[in-house]
Amino acid sequence: MAAGLFLLRRLLLVLMLLFVSCARAEPTEIAWMRVDRDDGLRLSAQVRFQLAPVIEDALSKGIPMVFVAEALVLRDRWYWYDKEVATATRYMRLTHQPLTRRWRLQVSSSALVGQGGAALGQTFDTQEEALAAVQRISSWRIASEDEIEPDGRHYVTLRFRLDVSQLPRPFQIGVVGQPEWSIAASRTVRVGPEGAR
Repeated sequence: MAAGLFLLRRLLLVLMLLFVSCARAEPTEIAWMRVDRDDGLRLSAQVRFQLAPVIEDALSKGIPMVFVAEALVLRDRWYWYDKEVATATRYMRLTHQPLTRRWRLQVSSSALVGQGGAALGQTFDTQEEALAAVQRISSWRIASEDEIEPDGRHYVTLRFRLDVSQLPRPFQIGVVGQPEWSIAASRTVRVGPEGAR
């Protein structure tokens, strides 16, 4: 009887731990998204996600994390498949500098390989400030005026993800199939001649 009670307590403890861990894990989502017609198409959005402890640990040890925002603009066609008219990609590399205890965010329209390449850099005092900058997209030009039709209907899809292929090789092997490393969300809005819906 004592052994059965002990096993029951263990089972309840395991179930409680699973429930708590599932309750804490917030899914990644694009909380809001707006597309404006202003000399083309400009996208603004707010992405919500929380870093898992393993990602925070890797960041605190100086391992950079690269987040990617991809925008796809499709022209609505009733007679055929929708036509892709524009794509835009934004790479955001977040790093922690242990010596200065500051956070650095580099933003570029091309892949950030090594330390080279043209990128806009910004430093922050706290991780919260740096993550807020990663999660906020403001007036990002995703299509020029000559790429969109003034009276046409378009669909804009925003995809946001953590690019684990940019991690150092030992980490890439360890993160395959690990849900803690899965940060991804997608959202689509329709843009008519009068604006987004």
